[in-house]
Amino acid sequence: MRTPMIAGNWKMNTSVSEGVALFRTIRDTLSEEAVAAVEVVCCPPFTHVPTLATEAAGSSVMLGAQNMYFEDKGAYTGEISPGMLADVCTYVIIGHSERRQFFNESDEIVALKVAKAIKTGLRPIICVGESLDIRNAGSYVPHVVAQVKAALSKCSVASADALVFAYEPIWAIGTGLAASAGKAQEVIYAIRQTLGACVGDAYAQDIRILYGGSSTDENIGRFMAESDIDGALVGGASLKADTFTAMVRIAAEARG
Repeated sequence: MRTPMIAGNWKMNTSVSEGVALFRTIRDTLSEEAVAAVEVVCCPPFTHVPTLATEAAGSSVMLGAQNMYFEDKGAYTGEISPGMLADVCTYVIIGHSERRQFFNESDEIVALKVAKAIKTGLRPIICVGESLDIRNAGSYVPHVVAQVKAALSKCSVASADALVFAYEPIWAIGTGLAASAGKAQEVIYAIRQTLGACVGDAYAQDIRILYGGSSTDENIGRFMAESDIDGALVGGASLKADTFTAMVRIAAEARG
């Protein structure tokens, strides 16, 4: 059975001291039973990572980064290499729609990052999703399927057990308009079928696929009731410790 995951993407929010306080509250509030049933991941800004790695040591809360570059080192001012993260992070978010939109990350760049993350020992949380125009045109499933295939294009089948996917419809991110559980399940089922074609059904059944896009403690239970949804990649709600920890507890109860 796939272990559910609740991952918080803090984006460009919190000072280091605020991040430490938020992380400590999350870590210290969650019960042993909840973190035994659900994998909990916090993805803070880069500036927080070394400090929070110390805070996370010995706890069950995992640490992730929000991005990385696909080269090991070099003259890439402002970038962070996977090797710089590997000692302090377990996960890294790759291909978030904000990276694709504001920083012009193509499917090719996402594929390079996924392959390099895996090679370096990081576990990528690969984001896919459609815009409102694509949703309204009815071509959202083929669009997301193409993103999944592109993201895996430079990986070997043997790497599949390191993968996590997050379906994040762009029109739902930060808008308060979450997809219905049924519509999310429709796309996530298509993602799992695509994974089966790419890496084999056995791997595909073990890969976790999360929902993201205005996910909160009020709707996570409905998403967790769907057979192919394994948790959430949480944006704004992850900055509220009580909301985030409630989501973890609800996810644990749903799969308990």
